[in-house]
Amino acid sequence: MNESISSRNLAVFEKAFLKDKAHLVAMNAVTKNNVMDAARNPYCDTVNLPGFSVEIEAGKVCDQQHSGRCWMFASLNLMRLEIMKQFNLENMELSQAYPFFYDKLERANHFLENIIETRTEETDSRVVQFLLSDPIGDGGQWDMFRCLVDKYGVVPQDVMPDTAACKDSHEMNDMLCKKLREYACVLRRMHAKGKKLTDMRKAKEEMMETIYRILTICLGTPPKVFTWEVRNKDKKFKRVADITPQDFFKKYVGWNLDDYVTVINAPTADKEYGKTYTVKHLGNVRGGKYPVKYLNLPIEQLKKLAIAQLKDGQAVWFGADVGQFSDRKGGFLALDAYRFDLLFDTDFPMTKAERLDHHESMMTHAMAITGVNLDSKGQPVQWKVENSWGKERGKDGYYLMSDAWFEEYVYQILLNRNYFNKTQMKQFEAEPEVLKPWDPFGALAMSL
Repeated sequence: MNESISSRNLAVFEKAFLKDKAHLVAMNAVTKNNVMDAARNPYCDTVNLPGFSVEIEAGKVCDQQHSGRCWMFASLNLMRLEIMKQFNLENMELSQAYPFFYDKLERANHFLENIIETRTEETDSRVVQFLLSDPIGDGGQWDMFRCLVDKYGVVPQDVMPDTAACKDSHEMNDMLCKKLREYACVLRRMHAKGKKLTDMRKAKEEMMETIYRILTICLGTPPKVFTWEVRNKDKKFKRVADITPQDFFKKYVGWNLDDYVTVINAPTADKEYGKTYTVKHLGNVRGGKYPVKYLNLPIEQLKKLAIAQLKDGQAVWFGADVGQFSDRKGGFLALDAYRFDLLFDTDFPMTKAERLDHHESMMTHAMAITGVNLDSKGQPVQWKVENSWGKERGKDGYYLMSDAWFEEYVYQILLNRNYFNKTQMKQFEAEPEVLKPWDPFGALAMSL
């Protein structure tokens, strides 16, 4: 074929299309329905049956609404299980609005500091353009969340419930982005005029006061001290009085945040297994205790670690590309959920590494694994997933993830480092290699 499409090419393409009647059947199916409905495998429901040999009792599924807070929901869903055990509760939610407020505030400061750091770069440089492309989105990763919890703690949902801007954040984000890009312009102009770093930071303080005002108007004022009252399964009344969010986390969640770390599966040539990685400019809390850091391991080790944690009664936070072969309504994450190969008469043979390298796939969403079905040899067949899209999707909000889908589209899991062997522990403690800001593992979980 030549550089341009010729009339001869078009004739050849059309003849090949019309030659196979299945192409016409597929066209009729898609034009009357849509691609996903036409490609849906009707046998998916009978092949992937909901049975789990290891299962954790969790609360009711939450709903992130029209916001990209999945990484917060997944993290808080794990933490609330500790509170439910202590208080003998059937269900409870931790406030998602509370960390949302401080994430926006901290991320605005982080963005402005990144602008100050890159003040000598040209405005059209790739790094500056990358920073300006999304100054304050909703997405995030575990290390960003634990920085928030370490600094600000957590509160029950009824202490700081969702506002309209929490449930649908795009209008608030638009306003924040307008101001932050404006402030980036001001700070870079100050540098061009020879202003000192102290002058820029003084200007930043005034900018941050405005950001705080916008956030408070949209999300409300976060509590500094609160009282929480609840009635447990036995109808007994419980009261936690005059406690700070930090003390509430320490006393009732009780996690040592140092122990919880993320492991990734990056089978690409540029990332060796057994090494740690971080991402330039990625984060939210400046001066936070927990910079982003991952240990890269083969997918079989991720599964083995996840199973060990599940067997001990602890759910597993994970990040995956939820848009791939995902039946959102039925609640299946399975490679056989859709037969795009039959619908379009073409295969999709890219490997996991090739998809990462060519921007076909990356982490887009965070959820929690609350169960696994093991076969007679102890190997995983399927996984139970707690999502944050409400009870109307999936089986009362829970999804079934096939093990084959896990291998192809799970990129990151959170686990207690106590499950590491000595070699993995030593590997994690090593100094991380710094990845470029646009690396696929700088992607933030935020799917709606």
